[in-house]
Parts: sequence; structure tokens; C-alpha cells
Amino acid sequence: MTFSRLGMRRLRSLVINAPQIFRTMWREVSPFKLKTTSALLCTSSIQGDSICNGTHSSKKALLSDPQLFEAQFDELVTELSERDLSDPALADALSRLREVLVYNSPGGKRNRGLSVIGSLRELLPPTELTQETVQRALVVGWCIELLQAFFLVADDMMDGSVTRRGQPCWYKKDGIGLDAINDSFLLEATIYRLLRRHCREQPYYVHLLELFTETSFQTELGQALDLMTAPPGQIDLSRFTMARYKAIVKYKTAFYSFYLPVAASMYMAGIESEEEHNNAKHILLEMGEFFQIQDDYLDCYGDPAVTGKIGTDIQDNKCSWLVVTALEIMTAEQRAELEVCYAQHDDACVEQVKALYNTLQMPALYHKYEEESYQRLQKLIACHAQNLPHSVFLNFAKKIYKRNK
Repeated sequence: MTFSRLGMRRLRSLVINAPQIFRTMWREVSPFKLKTTSALLCTSSIQGDSICNGTHSSKKALLSDPQLFEAQFDELVTELSERDLSDPALADALSRLREVLVYNSPGGKRNRGLSVIGSLRELLPPTELTQETVQRALVVGWCIELLQAFFLVADDMMDGSVTRRGQPCWYKKDGIGLDAINDSFLLEATIYRLLRRHCREQPYYVHLLELFTETSFQTELGQALDLMTAPPGQIDLSRFTMARYKAIVKYKTAFYSFYLPVAASMYMAGIESEEEHNNAKHILLEMGEFFQIQDDYLDCYGDPAVTGKIGTDIQDNKCSWLVVTALEIMTAEQRAELEVCYAQHDDACVEQVKALYNTLQMPALYHKYEEESYQRLQKLIACHAQNLPHSVFLNFAKKIYKRNK
């Protein structure tokens, strides 16, 4: 029996994606020697379906995407804090980097990071999801989580927050304080070291660099808008307009939380068309707006034991969806009451603002908005995702709609 080279390549492709028993049988009968490299033998979705991940040729483990993602973190920490730099003079600094990574990166929901591999599974056929491709997607996902950690460490200092993900904010730990500013820079720097090491030889490397730098700039502009809208010690509710609120949300949250992970997976799948990226952006920015509105609602009405943080938007003079919407519908007397109590670090004032929100039926208005937003999202997907799998966006939506943390 003889095979053409093309036929042999096709057969080898089938073997890589077949169950282990088939691979064993094939090696027994084939007159050709196949290279026994590790390969992903089945596929998984972001929801956590099992996959067979061959990290060693002699041992295969059933792992879900979240499990693969968590396992990747330990490897990246070791890579960044032990293998990257060999100068003994940096030992203390690298030990600090490890501490910063371990404290600030774990603990979140991982929606951003997992959406890279989840979206890539929808965009590429299983035959193209090699072990190397999946590993790079996990690394890029962690780069997004590190970007998130960088933003949060800095944001907590600017907001004077106390807890984050159920533990004290990094800057609140003994001996940290304002040193956390440099620690946030370290978190950002790790992103580009990882991208260079793992993606430098890929055709999409420059696209990823531009995507991360542009997204960082957009997010920082959004943070600037947020800070300027409610400067410390200056309470001016006239600045709290819906137009300003939506601008803050779009730039501070939606780009990096929603567009970034999907855009990264699109570039990794070879989708470079500006039109397709703009189509995805229309959908994802709508999703990001809802996510932030949901976050604002949970800051006031969420259970701290579930959310992992104590809401401080009222005390911190935040331009949140609740206060902006309330200002649009309240009476002059209610506005006067709000102006006295908002942005006060006083428990009685906070409770008075919450009572005012309840009087205005803010929970009911929020749930109405939630349903309307979901309907808008369905229409946007139908209109703008004609050439992209709808599941890319629906998988993301499932993670955020009706969430309680």
C-alpha cells in the first residue's frame, strides 16, 4: 500500500484529532513513522466541556478550559519571576513580582481571559486547534487578565477602595501603600514580555501589540473622564449626564472587557478585516455598557459576601447608572436631598441615598433595562454578525446576564 504526500498529510491530520485508541492502532499498522508529539485530541467550549489535553505523550488528562487556564497561570508566574531574568541582583525584585502576580491576578471570574480560547474554538475548526494554538490562546487570555489586574490595582488606589475580590486591596496590605503604583507598572510590563515570548513568530503578533496598546490608551482615557466628572471634594451633580456616563463606560470598561478578548481571538484566527472587527465592536460595546450598568447596580444592591467587595459608589461620588438615571426622573425636592447626602462618608447619608433609590423604584427600572438590553443585543447579533459565529457573542452574554457578582 502506498500513499501520496497529500493523502498522508490528511491522514495524519485525522490521526491527531482522533481518540487515543485510534492513534495507537494507526502506529501499529502504518509503514510510516509518525512523530508522537503532544496534541489536543478533543475540543472544549468556554462552558467547561471536557477536553483531552496531551501535555505528555505518556499521560493524557481530561481538563476543561477553565482548568487549563488556571494551570497555565503557575507556569507563567514561574516564567516571569524565575526564568526570564538571570541577574542575581534582581532576586528581590523578582520575588516582589511573584508576590504581586499571585496576589492580584487570581480570584476573578476569568470571563475576559477565558473568552479568548472560547471564541477561538468557535472561529477555528478543530483540526486547526493544535496544542500550540490553544496554549497561545491561554497566554493571550492571561495577558488580558494581567491588564485587568494592572487597572484594578491602580483604580483601587484612586478610589480609596478597601477590598477587592474578598480580600484587602493590594495597596492596603501592610508595607505596600504607594509602592503599589510601581507594582501596577510591573503587571502591565509582564503583558508585553509574554506576548513577545509566545507570539513573536506569529503573523498576528503586531496586531496583538497594537490591540493591547490601543485598548490600554482607550481605558486610561475613560478613567480620566471618570476622574474629571467627579473630582475629590467637588460635588456637582450637573456633570452626571447620561451622555457623559456612556462615554466613561465605553472607554473605561467596554473596550478592554469585551472587545479586546474577542478581537484578539479574531486576529489569532486570521480575521483581519476592519469591517468584521467593526461589526464585532458594535455588538461587544453594547454588551460592555450593560455589564457596567450591572456592576453599578450590584455595587448598591449586591451582597458583599457574593460580590467580594463592599460597594462605595455613593460615598465615592461616582457617576453611576443609578444616580444618573435617578437624576433624570426625580423631583426638585428629591434632588436637593440627594445633593446633601451623595458623596458623604457617613452611613446615615448612604442609607438615605439608598432609600431614595428605592422610592424611585430603581431595582425595577434596572430589571426593565436588563431585558431591553438583551433584546437589543439579539438584534445587533442578527445585523452585524452575519459572517461571524453567533456563539462567539452568545457565550459571552451567558456569562454576564442575570449575574449576581
